[in-house]
Amino acid sequence: MLQLGCYGPFTNRVQSDAPNIGIFCPTFLKPEMWHVYRQVVGPKRVKIHAFAFKRENLDRFPYPLVHVLSRSKLRWARRIWQKQILNSPQLASPSECSAFSKLVRANKISLLHIYFGNNGVFWLPLFRKRAIPIIVSFHGADVAVGFNTPPGQRRLQQVFEAADLLLARSLSIRQSMIAAGCTQDRIRIQRTGIPGSDFRYRPRSFPDDGRLQFLQACRLIEKKGVEITLKAYAKLLQRWPNSNLVIAGDGPLRKPLEQLAQQLDIGGRVAFTGFLTKEQLLNVYYQSHVFVHPSETTSAGDNEGIPNSLLEAMATGLGSIATRHGGIPEAIEHLQNGVLVEERDVEGVHYWMNRLAEDWQLAVDLGQRAAETISQEFDSETQIQKLESVYLELIGRAPAAKA
Repeated sequence: MLQLGCYGPFTNRVQSDAPNIGIFCPTFLKPEMWHVYRQVVGPKRVKIHAFAFKRENLDRFPYPLVHVLSRSKLRWARRIWQKQILNSPQLASPSECSAFSKLVRANKISLLHIYFGNNGVFWLPLFRKRAIPIIVSFHGADVAVGFNTPPGQRRLQQVFEAADLLLARSLSIRQSMIAAGCTQDRIRIQRTGIPGSDFRYRPRSFPDDGRLQFLQACRLIEKKGVEITLKAYAKLLQRWPNSNLVIAGDGPLRKPLEQLAQQLDIGGRVAFTGFLTKEQLLNVYYQSHVFVHPSETTSAGDNEGIPNSLLEAMATGLGSIATRHGGIPEAIEHLQNGVLVEERDVEGVHYWMNRLAEDWQLAVDLGQRAAETISQEFDSETQIQKLESVYLELIGRAPAAKA
């Protein structure tokens, strides 16, 4: 059974004759998913319908055209059989596919866009009977995590072959997809866009009292490298005792990271804020002086595309320290618009935190050039127009949908 929930005004100015596009994301939306939300509310040449199994964070992500799908009552048995016995990713049941297809037809959807690769695998049974084009977006972990078994690799390969087009949010993810068996001509780059009207450039002044604020904003999970930030800051505090560190975000590692801060004897200088609203996070960006984001590849092979918070921080003019990891070098060129160090390099992060504090003009120059980079290469409106063009191109190629 499917239920349609409409919430709040339809805020984007969509053309009256715009085709209907369906996007699927299991949860609409998790607190950190601003990048998906922007691609939902931004288009003007197509009308987006969102499909999800759960609706969350309504105040954070208001949107009227959200269709909530019910899960199969036998999904517990599916999990045991497919995941635990067959060691294979889970697939949608016939009833889930039938209900989803029925709602797609009822809303005259012309194209379906699935976020992310693992959900593309889940909906493989839907691909076989579809009457409209299907796109699958890959954002990082969905190329590797969960696909390290032969059945998982086969399922991923089936998505590569069955989808009408595959989108990668960075060149590094594109390379990972090719390494996993995808042919390169089936992939296009679709970058995350940052709205310049929301994240405006603002030069930072060095605080006379030395109360520098260092910031990392992210979900508190392994690949974000927050442990490295804490250890580097603990060393920095000896030179800059009036400074402080803000960790903006939440996640499963929050408690152990708070415990690590206490063990490092920096608990009184580190603020864990939890998830912030867009307005609260923007204020923290402007109150801060240096942004730190030492992403790392996890033992399970999980890595980043290009972190959204890094792009947002750069847009506001923060000098940033990050790692040569995933798609980050596609946004930061070392000592041109930011700083790059190797993964898990506590000494390197510490060195550059101190260096930017001591050479403030360098920090200001890097922040200014960072903002220019975001404006030129990661502008939200440009990226949304590009995505709309992809949708319209595929709709134009497709035969008329079956009734």
